[in-house]
Amino acid sequence: MRLSDFDYALPEELIAQEPLEQRDASRMLIVNRATQTFEDSKFEHLPEYIRSGDLLVVNNTRVFPARLLGHREPSGGRVEVLLLRELEPTVWEALLRPAHRLKAGARVRFGDSGLRAEVLASSANGSRRLRFEAEGERERQKELIERLLNEQGQTPLPHYIRRPVGTSTLDRERYQTVFARERGAIAAPTAGLHFTAAALSALQARQVGVVEITLHVGYGTFEPVRVEIVEQHRVAAESFHISEAAAAAINQTRAAGGRVIAVGTTTTRALESAVNEQGTIRAGAGEAELTITPGYNFRITDALLTNFHLPRSSLLLLVSAFAGRDLTLAAYRHAVAERYRFYSYGDCMFVI
Repeated sequence: MRLSDFDYALPEELIAQEPLEQRDASRMLIVNRATQTFEDSKFEHLPEYIRSGDLLVVNNTRVFPARLLGHREPSGGRVEVLLLRELEPTVWEALLRPAHRLKAGARVRFGDSGLRAEVLASSANGSRRLRFEAEGERERQKELIERLLNEQGQTPLPHYIRRPVGTSTLDRERYQTVFARERGAIAAPTAGLHFTAAALSALQARQVGVVEITLHVGYGTFEPVRVEIVEQHRVAAESFHISEAAAAAINQTRAAGGRVIAVGTTTTRALESAVNEQGTIRAGAGEAELTITPGYNFRITDALLTNFHLPRSSLLLLVSAFAGRDLTLAAYRHAVAERYRFYSYGDCMFVI
């Protein structure tokens, strides 16, 4: 398949710039694979579409303040840093802008905080390796750097949110799910943003199970697809962990005939990376290296709650693999016509 087969027209005004006042006030498009139909609903009605004995699987990763603004030394030129992952104490993989001016040996300072970084090397994927240092006792460098990164860092909201981002209390709170616990993501698992404690309680009151797993959302999730032939794209690996209790609950649900409902594409990728040929989930930590495109045979995911994704993105490819390309794009065209809100702070669809 060609990437151009996964395009759609989206008016810019439908890209949600702010979260709704209430998390669970989003609209929800129900997409039925069996009947090849869709219907308009609201997220608050989600329990009506889930049966007793089903299991909801959520991603409890927590976004950290990964966006930093600094200045190059000694020129003073502005530098934007997006931290990707910590490679070793005080050394991080990061994306820099402007990257072409920041070769090995370049140094960046972050305000008057005493936090500085040196570029150690470039990677094949365009990222840089940075070593941070902080003014203060050398024995306490890791502790000082962690504190300053938290103080200086901003919430790394996506580029399509065209307003000053990341510094407000609103974004720091609302760009996290209510079940965010395990620090390590550079983007939120956005399908989970709709849930409230009350919504989770309503599901549990209907004997619907809820379990948490972890996949730390990294650059691979939102990296642009740069090839035209879809099968040639590879999503970068992301770390995940599934506890013994979560694995047991998932396997017991399938054995009893219940549905495993993935909240988000990141949860789906973790589950499908951890399932064996017999359809059994393995507990433990791992690297999700799976790239899901149309033609993939889902082994554990029975239903999917997901937001609306960018055209030509790996996330749209995953949803199209689950629901079918034609049905997915028809649902997207309907959502555009009905003025749904798109992307991270937008509405959602439930594919059953």
